[in-house]
Amino acid sequence: TTTTAMATTTTTAMAMAIKHGHGRRVTASGGAHGVRAVRARGVVRAPRTRTGAVSEPRTSETTSSSRGSGGASNMNEMRKQMADVRKQMEEDEDLGILMAGLRGTNIDDSDFAADGVTMKVVDVEKLENNKFGDALPLYYDPELIAQYWERRPAAVAQRMFQLSTIGGSFITGLISDFVTKSVDKNAVKRAIQLREIVTSLGPAYIKLGQALSIRPDILSPAAMNELQKLCDKVPSFDNGLAFATLEAELGCKWQEVYSELGPEPVAAASLGQVYKGKLKDTGEVVAVKVQRPAVLETVSVDLFVLRKIGVFLKRFPAITTDVVGLLDEWAARFFEELDYNREGENQTKFAESIKVDLPQVVVPKTYAKYTRRKVITSEWLEGEKLSQSNEDDVGDLVNIGVICYLKQLLDTGFFHADPHPGNLIRTPDGRLAILDFGLMTDIDDNIKYGMIEAISHLIHRDYEAIVKDFVTLDFIPEGTDLKPILPVLGRVFDTALEGGGAKNINFQELAADLAQITFDYPFRIPPYFALIIRAIGVLEGIALVGNPDFALVDEAYPYIAKRLLTDDSPRLREALRYMVYGKNKVFDADRMIDLLEALETFRQASQMSMGDPNMPAASPRLALASATAPATAASENATREALQFVLSPDGAFFREFLLDEVVKGIDALSRDNAIRVLTQFGLQDARVPLFFPGLPSMINLSPSMTKDDKETLASTTKLLNFLLRGKRSDNLGDLNANDFTNFASGTSRANQQKAFNEISPFLPAVATQIVPELASRLSSRLAARAIRDVFGAVPA
Repeated sequence: TTTTAMATTTTTAMAMAIKHGHGRRVTASGGAHGVRAVRARGVVRAPRTRTGAVSEPRTSETTSSSRGSGGASNMNEMRKQMADVRKQMEEDEDLGILMAGLRGTNIDDSDFAADGVTMKVVDVEKLENNKFGDALPLYYDPELIAQYWERRPAAVAQRMFQLSTIGGSFITGLISDFVTKSVDKNAVKRAIQLREIVTSLGPAYIKLGQALSIRPDILSPAAMNELQKLCDKVPSFDNGLAFATLEAELGCKWQEVYSELGPEPVAAASLGQVYKGKLKDTGEVVAVKVQRPAVLETVSVDLFVLRKIGVFLKRFPAITTDVVGLLDEWAARFFEELDYNREGENQTKFAESIKVDLPQVVVPKTYAKYTRRKVITSEWLEGEKLSQSNEDDVGDLVNIGVICYLKQLLDTGFFHADPHPGNLIRTPDGRLAILDFGLMTDIDDNIKYGMIEAISHLIHRDYEAIVKDFVTLDFIPEGTDLKPILPVLGRVFDTALEGGGAKNINFQELAADLAQITFDYPFRIPPYFALIIRAIGVLEGIALVGNPDFALVDEAYPYIAKRLLTDDSPRLREALRYMVYGKNKVFDADRMIDLLEALETFRQASQMSMGDPNMPAASPRLALASATAPATAASENATREALQFVLSPDGAFFREFLLDEVVKGIDALSRDNAIRVLTQFGLQDARVPLFFPGLPSMINLSPSMTKDDKETLASTTKLLNFLLRGKRSDNLGDLNANDFTNFASGTSRANQQKAFNEISPFLPAVATQIVPELASRLSSRLAARAIRDVFGAVPA
């Protein structure tokens, strides 16, 4: 994810790993807001420094002088530190297992089930004689589901017999673990048992197992590892049943819609199976997914049984997990997956949300005319799984995938919630295809903006604000006393972000501190964040196979910079101001240049080729797009992208944001030049008389330069050197008058003409809007300074 997601993932991973690694019993309560880990027993001591005193976090004031050599080094150091931390974490057994789990390394994405696997479902024939005249709800309503199955005790008994014969030994072992207080000790053993039997129990248990496999706050790393080996592929069901369902849903013979279909499925999963076909009216090749018979009945009766068990478990004080609340939260989302109409709508909505900014990402077209609740007809895409591709552009596609998921997370808020290697495809024309939109999640603006705000707070090490960000992002419930958490969290981040790399980090101490937070305070992983970790983790895992030096921050930061510099929402504008000025409200040119460089990187990445038009496309629809796509990347600009952005309409807020700094810089620059000229003529100490009553008789001819003036001059010079000369330098000697007219990347007349052509569309706005406002503010500042110099007053 973003820097915040990476930092939170890393710290949470360490906390959860040591929590389970120490074999401590952790109770949990949850529901709509996720799971809350609390201390069950024993005493957790406050973290102490080597001298024995409780450590205090650094503040932005204490760290402002220790930022290294500037913003560039900040980003480089962050990249190196994260790579070092990742490497050392992977060398630790528990942490390595957990990181592999978060990346989905062990996910089984086979197309079919292993030999010998069977699946038990409800006998629908016993339910067809419906003497009660009722039906199961098509949405999750536990009360209506309970009413339906309480009238059918025979069917429930049949299902319970299936469950007991398949999972009896597992349930018995689990009860024994609770009684003997050995849940953590036997977690891996039980996970292996669960993985071996869960496929036979049907779709509800398969999906539940997969949902738990990305929750380090519920399962140990080793248990996560085992559950991720769970395969969602089961034996295909009878083609006759599939075609009967298809015809019943479409209301006609399948031959009236498809000229070709099957005859055998190309893949089979717990909820349905997929056939390759061809539409009769257009000849387009399509993928037709048909829902498995009795899925709704099997899922609902399983949820009915599990909910009964959850209610029963409430009688035991030792079991504090809110099983019913967690089950209801998960089941509501699961029911959404059963509606293929909804999946088709999700697919179309997602494609629409990214088509402008991400034409390199392919989403199958949905044929709504031939889509029903139990049937979905989508565009057939050729390609290979990204995780299995050996093509040279896999790294580029991973980068595009990161941008795509960041856009979902921080922009559209419509998040693909089932990211695993099987759903990420490389098409023949070198684009990234994303499949399976049955499970989506909505991320509200508060979370989206909170993520970006947290990044700026983390960069400035403003730990008081970061703790509040955890509340905003739903890691800590509102109303929690945050003061006791601050010292622990501050020590953790100070240690992790300190210079010197991972070799100076004591992971056991860090993890112990984090474990204290999870034990002592209601710290939890929100369900949406578990999905974010999985999405970004899967992409990172694929990238690391081909590029061990892959750094997520390199791909994430440019997109974040683009949002900060171009979004007009008040919260992001304030986040940009904080990013550049910090808590002390001091302008930091290096961080501003960091943002502008990252914006340039994003714009260059967004111009990446949409695929080689000479290669076969994933579908005829895409072939047309490929044929019209540019074969080569856009030619290099003669001027910096950053300079064009500053002058462009997109940079309007940014210009307003910087106008006061520009005025200060021009003032400081003019004063500095005046001092230089007077010094050359030996007049630096000269004084001139004033002949006005009530005014000082003599004043200095040479203007004064305060410490703030010198810092402003250095910042302005550095920014100008970057925009005009492409270098980071606060040396005024690096600038000359020609730089303000010959701001091209070369000295040739053709290059200068090209540079002028690039910025000429922006010049009218500069002349009519920027220059007058700049002149007005500058004159006001100069007047205020003149009054101060003459009267000794403090300027406004």
